Amino acid sequence: MEGWRYPEPMVLVDLETTGANPLRDRVTEIGLIEIDADGLRRWSTLVDPGVPIPEFIQRLTGIDDAMVAGAPRFAEVADEVAQRLRGRLFVAHNARFDYGFLKNEFKRLGLPFHATVLCTVKLSRRLYPQHFKHNLDSLVERHGLSVEGERHRALTDAELLWQFLGAATRDHPTAEVEAAIAELTRQPALPPGLDPAALDDLPELPGAYVFRGEDATPLYVGRNANLRKGVLAHFGARAKSLPWLAAIRGLEWHEAPGDLGARLLELRLLKNLAPLHNARGKPARELCAWQLVEHDGLLVPERVDVARLDFTRTERDRVFGPFRSRRDANKLLDKLAEPFRLCRRVLGLEPAPKSGQPGCADCGGRCKGVCVGRESAAQHNARLLSALARSAFAPWPFPGPIGLPEGPEWASRLHVIDRWVYLGTVADPAELPALLQTPRPAFDIDFYQLLQQELRQRGEQVVVLATSTSTSTSKS
Repeated sequence: MEGWRYPEPMVLVDLETTGANPLRDRVTEIGLIEIDADGLRRWSTLVDPGVPIPEFIQRLTGIDDAMVAGAPRFAEVADEVAQRLRGRLFVAHNARFDYGFLKNEFKRLGLPFHATVLCTVKLSRRLYPQHFKHNLDSLVERHGLSVEGERHRALTDAELLWQFLGAATRDHPTAEVEAAIAELTRQPALPPGLDPAALDDLPELPGAYVFRGEDATPLYVGRNANLRKGVLAHFGARAKSLPWLAAIRGLEWHEAPGDLGARLLELRLLKNLAPLHNARGKPARELCAWQLVEHDGLLVPERVDVARLDFTRTERDRVFGPFRSRRDANKLLDKLAEPFRLCRRVLGLEPAPKSGQPGCADCGGRCKGVCVGRESAAQHNARLLSALARSAFAPWPFPGPIGLPEGPEWASRLHVIDRWVYLGTVADPAELPALLQTPRPAFDIDFYQLLQQELRQRGEQVVVLATSTSTSTSKS
């Protein structure tokens, strides 16, 4: 590879950090390899993060609190790091991780930082699409890269990137490698009113985002497992089919620990902001359910307001739904009446009989005649319960609030749920008491459907929370 130099100066970057979140966590080591027409230069330093290094991170990197004690703070090396990065293509593996950390470290010092970024994960996928894995360990094994030093140390991993570029230029024509790099670093065509700097901090992490127009009017809410990818996708081939993109003036994004967190964020933003250009679902202005009440041995559906329900008793109380409106509730009964041969008068879909009228309009036909005593109440009850079984309102299966953990060990979050209502997400158990004492949001049918699906997938792998303290126990 000694004969190949990318036409632009580049710097290979690797960082070690106290965690995965660039807004909260800090840098513990920096490794840089500068490459230009004058050759190659290596530079690295440990960094005192000013906070304890979690045990998991210590085991992963081998960097502990004792090693960084006495090392410079980032503020002390910021000028030198900026000088080494300035004017160079920023190359890293999972590049948005390293770029995001450095950008936030500079931001804390009031210093701007911007660079064109190349991710070697994406470069590997582009050049070697036949392979499934593209993490650094896979590249080491696949290309026979030489690990000189400890893995998960900054300069060692930066050296591996240099070796990977060498392998790529041996396996592919130089023009092909350079074309792939040019394609991966091409900047999207943004709306004229959107500051390109608004995209610079976008991480490659799950979350939800909001496009805003004039006067911060919410235009669109979206979510993606990769925030950067999700936002940039709007400015690609689909841009011509979305004329409202030209009205974008601002962008905000909210990170989540995983897909569930992103979906919860998206739902909350959609309901709170009512953006102009999201597809509008059915409004839920008349949330209701059916409750079967016994009259002379016959089970009869009675409409109830969801707000009046005890969610721990919905199964015992024979409750079905919920429905966004009375019309939707009636449509279900109407749909079930014919195939299950139910009496429409018993279901409340037909008015009470006039004097002298023996039975319902379908009596003896689609109705088996419970309305005139031709079949027993028990037989009709059994068919009605069978018909409604798939629409049963799921009871809350826990004695109180629960937490649904999500995210890696060093950055796990707890989504707190109580009786099908999403209360919020906490990063620290100490935050639980305050959250559990905040005013309870109203029941929402969309959150209910999402959370019901999530609990079915998780089984009982949840954290049952004590209501008076922040202590918790796991059920499995």
